[in-house]
Order: sequence, then structure tokens, then C-alpha cells
Amino acid sequence: MDRTTIMLPPELKSQAVNQAKKMRISLGQYIRLALKNSLKRESGPEYEDDPFMQDSAIFQGRTPENGSASHDEYLYGGKG
Repeated sequence: MDRTTIMLPPELKSQAVNQAKKMRISLGQYIRLALKNSLKRESGPEYEDDPFMQDSAIFQGRTPENGSASHDEYLYGGKG
């Protein structure tokens, strides 16, 4: 791991310390987890984790980008 120094407003650091204590992890681990979760949200939804896309009886293949707009076609084989 690389060491990084960041500046935090006192109230934000206090909140982060308290949350880390509640989770029983270190402040460093809490910040890494928060950053990882933030980056994951920013990169877009993880369709592979969607239960609908996991059901091979309903859907087979790669997740389509237009799955929401064309769900009838993917579910029922025709336009809705």
C-alpha cells in the first residue's frame, strides 16, 4: 500500500472516526472502504449483480445496455 496524507475538516474526521469505531475497523480501513464504495458508485451500476440478470431461465448472455428500455423484448421475445 502507498501512504497518503489528507486534510480533513475536524467534524468530518470525527464522524469518520465514530463510524469506524461502530464498524470495529480502523480509520484507515474505513476511509479505504468509503473510497472504494464511492468509486464503485461513480463507475456505474453493476448489472452483473442484478438478480434478474443472474436468472438463466429468463436471461442468457451479456447484459444489454438497453435492458431497461427493451425489457419486454428480452423477457418475452417481442416488443412490448
